[in-house]
Amino acid sequence: MEIILFFVCLIACIIGAISGIGGGIIIKPIIDSLGIMNMSTLSFLSGCTVLSMSIVSLYKSRKQNVKLNVIIPIFIGLGASIGGIIGKQIFDIIVKNFQNNIVGLVQSILLFLINIFILVYMFLKSKLKSKNIKSKILTIILGCFLGIISSFLGIGGGPLNIAIIYYFYSLEAKQTALSSLIVVFFSQLSSLLLTFYVGVPKFQYGMLIFMCLGGIFGALIGSKISKKMDNSKTQKFFIIVLIVLIFINIYNIIKFL
Repeated sequence: MEIILFFVCLIACIIGAISGIGGGIIIKPIIDSLGIMNMSTLSFLSGCTVLSMSIVSLYKSRKQNVKLNVIIPIFIGLGASIGGIIGKQIFDIIVKNFQNNIVGLVQSILLFLINIFILVYMFLKSKLKSKNIKSKILTIILGCFLGIISSFLGIGGGPLNIAIIYYFYSLEAKQTALSSLIVVFFSQLSSLLLTFYVGVPKFQYGMLIFMCLGGIFGALIGSKISKKMDNSKTQKFFIIVLIVLIFINIYNIIKFL
C-alpha cells in the first residue's frame, strides 16, 4: 500500500508543481476513492505531503526567472496562515460530530463545485476584465478565505488559488502558479502547526514517509518540466487537470452516497 501512496503523491505533486495547485486536491480524492484511511488521518498526511512539495517547489523556483511582486503572495500567504487555522478548527468540529462518510461526501461535493466553477471561469477568462488589487487588507482577506477552504478540504490550495490570483491580480500563468505555491506553503504550515498543538491523529509512519517522498520527488520533477513550458502550455495543462479532477470527484460523490 505504501508504494501505491508513493506513486499517487508523486504524480499528484508533479502536476501540482507545474500548475501551482499544490497536489493535495489530487491526492485527497484519489486516496478517498481507495478507502484506506479516515478523514482526519488523510487530511494530516496529505497536508504533510503538500507542505513538503511546496517547500521543494519554491526552492527550485528560484532558477525559473519568474518575475514576481512578492508583496502579493506574502500578504495572501499571511491571510492564508490565519485561514488555515480557522479551516482546521472547522474541520475538527465537523469530524467530531459527523461520520466519516458524511464528511467525505461534503468535501467531495465542495471540491466538485469548486472545480466546475473554476473550469467555467478559465473558459470565460478572456471575456472577463481582471482586476489589479493594491490593497494589502483586501489581499489578506482573500488569503484568509483561500486558507479556510484549503485547510478544511485538506487540499493545500487547489485551483481556487489559481482563479482568485488570476482574476484579482492580473498575473501571468507562471506568476500565478508560483504565487499559489506560496499560499499553499503558508496555509498548510499553519494548519499542521495547529494539528501538532491540539493532537495528531493516528497514522502509520510508513505511509507518512512514502507520501512525503512522493511529494518531494514530484516537486523536483515538476519543477524541471515547468521550466520547459511557457504560460500558454501551463494554462492548458491546468484546464486538463481540472477536467480529470471533476470526474474523480463525481466518482467519490457516488461512492459516498
